[in-house]
Amino acid sequence: MENQIFELQYAMDTFYFLVMGALVMWMAAGFSMLEAGLVRSKNTAEILTKNVGLFAIACTGYLVIGYEVMYGGGAFLAGIAGGETLVVDALKASAENGFGGDSVYSAASDFFFQVVFVATAMSIVSGAVAERMKLFTFFIFAAVFTTVIYPLEGAWTWGGESVFGLFSLGDDFGFSDFAGSGIVHMAGAAAALAGVLVLGARKGKYDADGNSKAIPGANMPLAALGTFILWMGWFGFNGGSVLKLGDIASANSVAMVFLNTNAAAAGGVIAALLLAKVWFGKADLTMALNGALAGLVAITAEPSTPTALEATMIGVVGGLIVVFSIVMLDRIFKIDDPVGAISVHGVVGFWGLIAVPLTNSGTTFAGQLVGAGTIFVFVFTASLVLWLALKALMGIRVSEEEEDSGVDIAECGLEAYPEFSIK
Repeated sequence: MENQIFELQYAMDTFYFLVMGALVMWMAAGFSMLEAGLVRSKNTAEILTKNVGLFAIACTGYLVIGYEVMYGGGAFLAGIAGGETLVVDALKASAENGFGGDSVYSAASDFFFQVVFVATAMSIVSGAVAERMKLFTFFIFAAVFTTVIYPLEGAWTWGGESVFGLFSLGDDFGFSDFAGSGIVHMAGAAAALAGVLVLGARKGKYDADGNSKAIPGANMPLAALGTFILWMGWFGFNGGSVLKLGDIASANSVAMVFLNTNAAAAGGVIAALLLAKVWFGKADLTMALNGALAGLVAITAEPSTPTALEATMIGVVGGLIVVFSIVMLDRIFKIDDPVGAISVHGVVGFWGLIAVPLTNSGTTFAGQLVGAGTIFVFVFTASLVLWLALKALMGIRVSEEEEDSGVDIAECGLEAYPEFSIK
């Protein structure tokens, strides 16, 4: 009887992991649609190619190298290659033979859930550097980021390793990031910020006096669709991070995580819409969409301990922050981010980490600050070095002529909307 219960729990937790991973994979479609809607029509095919390519690169690179770096997954890879079914300890995410801890599931399901997180982090970079970057330079960055930079940072946080042998973020500082406001989202934004600084603004974004000029996206229905896809996929992102479903306590935790994830997103939309109306005099759709994403990013660091109303308020603050951040980065700092990714995932990701101690008594503001600082400094510095190296070796920006005509033709040899072209 005990063995049957164990097998049932194993099957249920494995299946849950796979379904949640599939939901997170669906977020790749969300990023693709969101970015395709917020760039100009002449750059749509290239941004879609970037999203498809980066997903494949992330999955392959993390399989071959990244998982080993982050979790010491050699035993896992050997097991998969040999066709074995392994049980893993959820706390260590490492392959073991036998019952390794409170949560048990297939090692393959654990890897699948982890790898779609890597792709999510890289997708954040894609939108920020849109409309002026060489496609294959981006792919090379994606390969290094997903096999080395992200896994190293992840090893110090979810992997439980010490930071260069100096200190442990979890044991020494009590750093906590439930589903990745910092580990995934702020890390992706840090890499994006480094890239944007090296790449520079799009041609025509700022006039001779440094004043920002709006460059509207081509397809708002696609952007809205992408946001709803991301909203849906986020239930897997946060819900799957509970790591199990096979008992009453875990089932209740999953339900609360789903509830809080939705509540925070709704709070972010309302706050961003209201602030946009007060500030700009209009109900800005792009701010509403980014408000939803901001609420989702903010609650990701700790969706299990707040009440639904507290989660809503965390999302509200995220929605307010993202509007201010997008405007400030654009107008004051002259950082050209076509989709607002640095603000949504970076600035609001930081807020999500800092908000954790408000509802989780086991954490401290000091510990969260140390964790956030470590993630940002390492990822930003490593990414900046890589961007500069790529710029020196092969160039990272298309020519002015290619940027004028659109990177669809220059990089992909086709147009996303050929029937709209003026011949």
